[in-house]
Amino acid sequence: MAEDDDRRAVNRALMRRFATAIGDRDWAALADLLSADFLMEMPYGDPVQRLEGREAYLAYVEPALSVMRFRLSLDRIHDGLDPDQLISEYTSDGVATPTGKPYRNVYIGVFRFRDGRICGLREYWNPMISAAALAPD
Repeated sequence: MAEDDDRRAVNRALMRRFATAIGDRDWAALADLLSADFLMEMPYGDPVQRLEGREAYLAYVEPALSVMRFRLSLDRIHDGLDPDQLISEYTSDGVATPTGKPYRNVYIGVFRFRDGRICGLREYWNPMISAAALAPD
């Protein structure tokens, strides 16, 4: 099982680099972390989103992160039975740029890894917090 523990450690480091790249809006670093066939699923999005491929994800996330600017804090990371799957609880701390209101949300992300890259993420968050941060006073 030492091999599984080593893979989990590598994957945890990838997840931390992902969180940092999101906060830094470092698109090159983010692209390097993702597989070409990266799949992003956002079941609580409005509308629900399923982005297939790294380029589709980057095309979505760049403008989205100009509206919501935040840092992510990985609060807990849970090992999956598969060493290439980790579940993380994380929070954002930032601002909705159109309104200047604080944006602090809570997320659960199911991360999947392959060959030293993130190949999938299913992310759950509270859409009401996002809506409130974007709503004009």
